Amino acid sequence: MHSLNDTIDTLDGKLIRLLTDEPRIGVLECSRRLQVARGTVQARLDRLQTKGVIGGFGPQVDPAALGYPVMAFATLEISQGQGVDVRAHLSSVPEVLELHTITGQGDMLVRIVARSNADLQRVIDRVVCFDGIVRASTAIALENPVPYRVLPLVEQAAGE
Repeated sequence: MHSLNDTIDTLDGKLIRLLTDEPRIGVLECSRRLQVARGTVQARLDRLQTKGVIGGFGPQVDPAALGYPVMAFATLEISQGQGVDVRAHLSSVPEVLELHTITGQGDMLVRIVARSNADLQRVIDRVVCFDGIVRASTAIALENPVPYRVLPLVEQAAGE
């Protein structure tokens, strides 16, 4: 949990936006564009990474471009006490992109991808073949009109 003293400021927000827009930009170019010292940019980056605000600088990979255009969400009900084993099982399935433990109807929400609707059945079968999974309900994603984003949240947190 972060306290109010942990929030980012305007410079942090501008730095995050710049890195989001141009992930391959270097520290020196960031400092030039933000009109602050190179050491300031590096210190801000180090602090943001240490605090967990910035988690990485890796490429954003599109599963559809890799040949997995079908995306679905599966809500799983699991047997009591099987969480650790189910997590390990799901981690072994390459088509499982994300796993969240949830409240409400079900215990886990899994984002999965497949090569086609027919292939989705294969993926679902592989996901649910584990004894700790009692029931699964799957919904196919038709469109993604608001893709994963954090910049509006960054701007709000930075007071921009």
